Amino acid sequence: MIQIDDKIISLDLFTARFRCDLGACRGECCVEGNAGAPLDEEEIALLENEWNHYAPYMTPEGRKSVEEQGVAVLDEEGDLTTPLVDGAECAYTIRENGVTWCAIEKAWSEGKTPFRKPVSCHLYPIRLVRLSNGMIGLQYHRWDICRAAEVLGAAHGEPLYKTLREPIVRRFGTDFYNEMEACETELRKMGEL
Repeated sequence: MIQIDDKIISLDLFTARFRCDLGACRGECCVEGNAGAPLDEEEIALLENEWNHYAPYMTPEGRKSVEEQGVAVLDEEGDLTTPLVDGAECAYTIRENGVTWCAIEKAWSEGKTPFRKPVSCHLYPIRLVRLSNGMIGLQYHRWDICRAAEVLGAAHGEPLYKTLREPIVRRFGTDFYNEMEACETELRKMGEL
């Protein structure tokens, strides 16, 4: 584990190799699981304010789920998450050419909204965990459906945190990312990587 400011970072972020392979997994991370994607408080206001921009991209079932449950729900552990359709896929999912992805991100990619998608989705497979001491843990979430992403990541050879530079900077800022790079350099010097 590495500590930067109030963040505890798993060494897996420096050692794991991961690159999404949508051709193989078909976006199953948006469908499988026992809860929706984690949300920050600030994201709820964005989801509500931007609803008219991304709702047209959603499925009728997804829109109905949001209309009935709201843009966010509390999961079994009391955490804010995206609502689900019939207890399965995220309400914000869409399918195109056999691949599941995000209606919010599609609206963003077409310039309809400044909100790209929930940061937890952008960071995946990094999961943020609020620790009992108030710190934030950054952990690598391993999942069988992402095995192809590990194979593709190994072929590219880039550490997980570098693959996810953009969402890390989005959530924590450039200075934090630069500190991660400095940590990687030090870990290599010490022979730990």
